[in-house]
Amino acid sequence: MSISKELYPSQEDLPYEEEILRNPFSLKLWWRYLIAKSEAPFRNRFIIYERALPGSYKLWHAYLRKRLEIVRNLPVTHPKYDTLNNTFERALVTMHKMPRIWIMYLQTLTEQKTRRTFDRALCALPVTQHDRIWEPYLVFVSQKGIPIETSLRVYRRYLKYDPSHIEDFIEFLVNSSLWQEAAERLASVLNDNTFYSIKGKTKHRLWLELCDLLTTHAMEVSGLNVDAIIRGGIRKFTDEVGRLWTSLADYYIRRSLFEKARDIFEEGMTTVVTVRDFSVIFDAYSQFEESVIAHKMESLDLSDEEEEDIQEEAIEEDEDIRLDVDLCKSKHKFERKIVKGFWLHDDKDIDLRLARLEHLMNRRPELANSVLLRQNPHNVEQWHRRVKIFEGSPTKQILTYTEAVRTVDPMKAVGKPHTLWVAFAKLYENHKDIANARVIFDKAVQVNYKTVDHLASVWCEWAEMELRHKNFKGALELMRRATAEPSVEVKRRVAADGNEPVQMKVHKSLRLWTFYVDLEENLGTLESTRAVYERILDLRIATPQIIINYAFLLEENKYFEDAFKVYERGVKIFKYPHVKDIWITYLSKFVKRYGKSKLERARELFEHAVEMAPADAVKQLYLQYAKLEEDYGLAKRAMKAIESGLPDKDVKTMCLKYAELEKSLGEIDRARGIYVFASQFADPRTDGDFWNKWHEFEVQHGNEDTFREMLRIKRSVSASYSQTHFILPEYMMQKDQSLTLDDAKDKLKQAGVPEDEMAALERQLGPASKNVNSKDSSRKVGFVSAGVESQTDGGMKPVANEDIDLPEESDSEDEEKVEIAQKDVPSAVFGGLVRKRDDGDRDGDDDTVPAKDRESDNRLGALERIKRQKKT
Repeated sequence: MSISKELYPSQEDLPYEEEILRNPFSLKLWWRYLIAKSEAPFRNRFIIYERALPGSYKLWHAYLRKRLEIVRNLPVTHPKYDTLNNTFERALVTMHKMPRIWIMYLQTLTEQKTRRTFDRALCALPVTQHDRIWEPYLVFVSQKGIPIETSLRVYRRYLKYDPSHIEDFIEFLVNSSLWQEAAERLASVLNDNTFYSIKGKTKHRLWLELCDLLTTHAMEVSGLNVDAIIRGGIRKFTDEVGRLWTSLADYYIRRSLFEKARDIFEEGMTTVVTVRDFSVIFDAYSQFEESVIAHKMESLDLSDEEEEDIQEEAIEEDEDIRLDVDLCKSKHKFERKIVKGFWLHDDKDIDLRLARLEHLMNRRPELANSVLLRQNPHNVEQWHRRVKIFEGSPTKQILTYTEAVRTVDPMKAVGKPHTLWVAFAKLYENHKDIANARVIFDKAVQVNYKTVDHLASVWCEWAEMELRHKNFKGALELMRRATAEPSVEVKRRVAADGNEPVQMKVHKSLRLWTFYVDLEENLGTLESTRAVYERILDLRIATPQIIINYAFLLEENKYFEDAFKVYERGVKIFKYPHVKDIWITYLSKFVKRYGKSKLERARELFEHAVEMAPADAVKQLYLQYAKLEEDYGLAKRAMKAIESGLPDKDVKTMCLKYAELEKSLGEIDRARGIYVFASQFADPRTDGDFWNKWHEFEVQHGNEDTFREMLRIKRSVSASYSQTHFILPEYMMQKDQSLTLDDAKDKLKQAGVPEDEMAALERQLGPASKNVNSKDSSRKVGFVSAGVESQTDGGMKPVANEDIDLPEESDSEDEEKVEIAQKDVPSAVFGGLVRKRDDGDRDGDDDTVPAKDRESDNRLGALERIKRQKKT
């Protein structure tokens, strides 16, 4: 075959050809030549590749890539594919150890649906490089159109090479609907304890996949013990128990074993321990029953033609169908005739199926309660709910209570286990069986409960039952039996065992003793009741209420001093705040009993109570103390008690109420005295209500003098609450301290008062004029006048007091001053006494008598002077 002249080297190619002739095995020279011919047609470069190829991987790889680009857009039936395959075959003669060449060739053949070349590649390459071949090989056998058997054989060979990819094989089997082998492979994976999923699937997930596979294709899969497999998963994986039980039931349903499926549903509902799993199983069970009923109802809707056929084939009851030769020839007709009349083959069992579904729905509360009890069999509340479920069926309730008291451990119980015994006994009581109720209570008091209160409650319930049936002596005997202290021998034996039951401590139960003492008060004698109270005090389990009840009992029976002794014992036993009620009751009862007859003793009690009480609890005691003094003692002491026991705002409020009470009783002077006392706590600028009430009181019940006194007190209180008191520090407001203006400024500066405020104070307190005499400059600060104010000239001018509306009266005292003319008494009235006085004056030593005394004697009245003369 001649070569076209176009393929011959050109004049530009001669240098490259000469170099290649000198060194034909140089890859660098051939590669440089190909680069120089990169713009030439592929046919020209094809000749160069063919000349240079035999031993160079780089040249073969580049040549094959060019060949692949040529056939990229051509159909697989094009002749150039044959040329490409031939080129790959020639390359593999020398490059058969190069996996990249094989992969390029195999990928090309994949499009041409070739398998043998993959096998050749696996045979030619070492095992360490097989993974690069298997990847495209598996893609090839997974394509549509590849025979299933071929794909299975390839996958099985691949698993021998790499068993860890069995999940890919299982997935291929599932996609290919090969359920039997998929289930077997998946089961083998789950049985392999060394298996590790490269896809990150857990054993739990694989179990669920196997269960779904077995139940969904129950008829296609055989040879596996599906029941054992799923039950193994149930025991191993507890978080999806409900789903596995429903899968097992679904398996039997698909195999038309409906009764077996019902057994599986029942078993699942009675074994699961979570409400979620129970709900899954119950919903699946109810849905199954509903679907069966729906299918049965559809099967009853026969067509008219079928009914006619049945009527035509009907035979008389006395006819023997075995004698019908034509019927015996047809096996199907014969079986239909035979089975049709059998009662178990009755298709009209729809009522039975509906009753079964209704029974299932009615059992749901009981089944759900069983699930909760399986979670915690010591849950007392769930046992009570279970008994309520069986309401109306005493037999089931008794069985439930019996099971409950046997199952519940008092030390592990959630709730109060003694309530089960009590409710059990009440069940017998409600059915008029008192004997069995007593038997139940007798067993209940022997149980070792967790707390003493539980056992005490059982004793109390037993006694209450006896009271309801008028057995009063029996109730008292029960309380004596319950509160009896164990003997020393029993205590020693229990101490040796090391586990002390509650029966050893129940005799100190406050609940028992309070119930016992109530029974004694109502059914026993006074002596027996006092004995019970004394026993409570001896055991040191008394409460403040018991002390008060004991004292009340003694008071009702006229034992007053004994009652007060009980109070005394109570205040010694308890501390605040528990003793507060005892003190209040004690004091009120004592005052009510003795009143004024034992006032000093009452005062001592109040003083002791106040001394023992904390600051926040003395208020009520002081009020009682004040009431005592008001009724039987001194008003001064009452005011002192109120002042000591109440804060200022409460004293003011209390005094207002007190004054209103006195006014309503007609004690006007006492009410006015209360207003005067309370005024010291009421600032006229802020407590206008107080002063308005006092104003109204004086207008209604006072006179001019009392009204003026009220105004005077108001001005005095207003002065005491003046602005200076709020500006100056507290230590400057002492009554015995007086400061000059300069000292006050220094003190204010030390207290941190700003300069501008100090200047304002200086203008307020000091004279405004600069020409201030020494007398004004040394004026003292600390007294605030209510009637005058400073003037610029150093003088003082009166300050207008607040206006007070007085009906037809004057506003101030100044206007009421009356000029009284003085007139000497005539000498004739005194007779000779005048002459004696004159003689005495002349005879006396005038030098020894001061002029001031003489002037005072002259101003004396006549009667006084006569008395003095008699003394001399």
